[in-house]
Amino acid sequence: MKPTLVSFKLCPFVQRSAIMLEEKGVEYDLEFIELSSKPAWFTEISPLGKVPLLRIGDEVLFESAVINEYLDETHGTRLLPEDPLRRARDRAFVEVANQVFAALADYTSARDAAGAEAAAEQVRQRLGRCETELSGPLWHGDRLTLVDAAMAPALQRLRWLAETTGQDVLAALPRVRAWGDALLGRGSVQRSTVPEIRTLYMGFVSRPRGVDGHRSYVGQRVLDASAA
Repeated sequence: MKPTLVSFKLCPFVQRSAIMLEEKGVEYDLEFIELSSKPAWFTEISPLGKVPLLRIGDEVLFESAVINEYLDETHGTRLLPEDPLRRARDRAFVEVANQVFAALADYTSARDAAGAEAAAEQVRQRLGRCETELSGPLWHGDRLTLVDAAMAPALQRLRWLAETTGQDVLAALPRVRAWGDALLGRGSVQRSTVPEIRTLYMGFVSRPRGVDGHRSYVGQRVLDASAA
């Protein structure tokens, strides 16, 4: 029986698990939901009310890091290092990826230029930890790891924002930028989203926010670029 990945089209955490499924060559089904109107069956099986979920027969796994470790343990060559210390460090850098996403969310939602720059600096500081670790092209040379799968969606979104707004948050991090190049050129990453993901993401970033319908600083720059 094929596993089913339960997804929201924009979710970068679902994308992490889709990358792993693609990288491992696992055949799987994909089921999309809308988080604004979650179906009853979803709330019954999702303890945290979040995606991704991986349904394996009657069993359900949740949280992308857990799903990815399960996929790593059960399909093909292990991507986590055999050495306990390196394995622990990879798990720690998956958490760094989570913190990069938090800073990226602050960056795209900041009301003004000062707030956006403060959040961009947080992105740079957190990815700066990776800059000193990388030797390329991927996290551990040529072999994709769980850290690569965790970080790829963030690097992809940062690339889109840079190309659209002209502001490259990663300009001072050449190894991280090269890492993003290598990841975004990989088939498993390219197949991990719906074809219209970039358009959906830019629409999400530039949407009106709050009761006053304001647009974030970055969102307005995205909107201005699309109108140019």
